[in-house]
Amino acid sequence: MIRNVLSIAGSDPSGGAGIQADLKTFSARGVYGMAALTALTAQSTQGVTGVHAVPPDFVAAQIEAVFADVRVDAVKIGMIASAEIALAVAEVLARHRGMPIVLDPVMIAKGGTPLLAKEAVAALTRHLLPLATLLTPNLPEAAALLGEAEATDRAMMQQQAQRLCALGAEAVLVKGGHLGTDESPDVLAIGQEIHWFEGKRTTTKNTHGTGCTLSSAIAAELAKGHSPQQAITMAKLYLAGAVAAAGDLTVGTGHGPVHHFHDVWMPVAG
Repeated sequence: MIRNVLSIAGSDPSGGAGIQADLKTFSARGVYGMAALTALTAQSTQGVTGVHAVPPDFVAAQIEAVFADVRVDAVKIGMIASAEIALAVAEVLARHRGMPIVLDPVMIAKGGTPLLAKEAVAALTRHLLPLATLLTPNLPEAAALLGEAEATDRAMMQQQAQRLCALGAEAVLVKGGHLGTDESPDVLAIGQEIHWFEGKRTTTKNTHGTGCTLSSAIAAELAKGHSPQQAITMAKLYLAGAVAAAGDLTVGTGHGPVHHFHDVWMPVAG
């Protein structure tokens, strides 16, 4: 049976991040993708120049329309934009429990533009985080959610992952891509249980949408029934291949997208 996965996130017209990256990832991982838009952005590989939030009641209406008709096997939450949208999403999902929910707390675009209002951080933490099967913050996001300094080593990463778990998420994956080392380790906390995922850093500027892609791939694997550890392992392997093959694409002049279909598309000569 093909699984159905719903993304609740913002749009990226350049196709590298947001809803567009989520739907590409779902397809690449063999699940049927659905999407409820929370915001429209004007952006490219050069950065974000504008954000237009969708009215919260219409965000809720999109989600309800899907649940009223389609079996949802997993949910991925990305860009939320505002406190009001966070509350609207939480209220809908609280009525539809029983499937994995992956929360990727998108706060800042690759170029530094804020994608989550400051007052929305508290709403996300209070209302959405307790619904999450898995929270997937990078180091700046983990620090912002906790109101702490950004982790600079593995010990701090582990401590912050455990503190985020204590706020209500079933499991937390703190991603170490922002560490200034050749390694890029991630740490998974499931209560007091800790798992490390090692990774080599790939030298490339084509990293647009990596967080969206990883969280969507994890959601796809959770929808198939895999454990968090299994889902993360498979998703990280997929993302590593997508980053490594990103140079095969010629998209934009800034931070280019990863190659979501690196193991599907046939190479084209010339």
